[in-house]
Amino acid sequence: MRSSASVLSEHGMTVVTRFYRRLFEHHPELRNLFNHANQRSGGQSEALAHAVWAYASNIDNLAALGPAVGRITQKHASLGVQPEHYPVVGEHLLAAMKEVLGDAFDDEMRDAWAAAYGQLAEVMIGAEQALYERRTTQPGGWTGWRRFEVARRVDESDEISSFYLVPEDGGELPAFEPGQFVSVKRYVSDLGLEQPRQYSLSDAPHGKWLRISIKRESAGDDASAKPAGRVSNLMHDELHVGGHVEVSAPYGDFVLDRAKDTPVVLVSGGVGLTPMVSMLATVVMDSGDRRVAFVHACRSSRVHAFREWLDDVAADHPNVSKVTFYERVAPEDTQGRDFDFEGRLDLAKIRDAVLLRDADYYVCGPMPFMRAQVDALKALGVDASRIQTEVFGVGDLR
Repeated sequence: MRSSASVLSEHGMTVVTRFYRRLFEHHPELRNLFNHANQRSGGQSEALAHAVWAYASNIDNLAALGPAVGRITQKHASLGVQPEHYPVVGEHLLAAMKEVLGDAFDDEMRDAWAAAYGQLAEVMIGAEQALYERRTTQPGGWTGWRRFEVARRVDESDEISSFYLVPEDGGELPAFEPGQFVSVKRYVSDLGLEQPRQYSLSDAPHGKWLRISIKRESAGDDASAKPAGRVSNLMHDELHVGGHVEVSAPYGDFVLDRAKDTPVVLVSGGVGLTPMVSMLATVVMDSGDRRVAFVHACRSSRVHAFREWLDDVAADHPNVSKVTFYERVAPEDTQGRDFDFEGRLDLAKIRDAVLLRDADYYVCGPMPFMRAQVDALKALGVDASRIQTEVFGVGDLR
């Protein structure tokens, strides 16, 4: 296994590209489990290639992969991945390795990979089954997809709208941890596929509704920019009060530790503020005096979601402070009320606001933003063990 790591570092992308082609040719129904946009961009293939290489490289130290495996099992559970999917994936992954690597993938290496994959599959199946069991045995819980109705819709900014979802069956809602997400499934007619997307829950776990706040992903201005988000645009254009959507139970391990009373620093960029809103709303709901610093960066006031709500929370709760950065300031923006600093988020400028004794740090936003903030926190002396990040879609913080 270790000897194959160097080969996979060179040919990994070719292997996983061939793997996906084989998988979808033989099992087209599995396309409904995958994000088509990530498939088309190559991001999913890149992420899987890195995962396969990392597994081979750490075969004698699998504990190092624990956090990544935990994140994957949470995403799998939200998509309804089942034990019978694993042999199918294993078959086509090994076949793709043989097709690409040829004689280098001899019988000995194939047997090693088959055993190693079987071991990993067993671990992940067990973890996912435990997640399913926990959801089905808790009050209001379920597995698979449940039909929800939009009870209310609120435009939070020019780009972000909140959808208040209640079960169509009239049943109760499960408790969830602030910071968790749900998967939402929509049929995309031009693809002929059901497409799942994960959205953070953006409210406290009070049992009245599940709220998700979705950014409309518009197309870029030039040919090299990313295309418009199919599902986010469908949600904005077609999902109104009284509409219905299929939703998974809440999952995710990027969660606020409610057992602690030490300070919390929430650092977000753009729509990455949604799990932070859930965390702050939960602290407020718990009626404690736990100190919270809410640090947010966005492009301008026009896309600054939850601004008035956050102003009210900070005004009413002395334990809550906030700092806002706008990349571009409009003439009508009022410094000190709408924003505090112009330009990109620079934690060194606000070190007194974020370097709180015994604090835990939660970071969410676009991947480059999170890398920059994690590096900045470490440079300020924050121990990595106190920093948590949320990664949606593909990619990691390696």
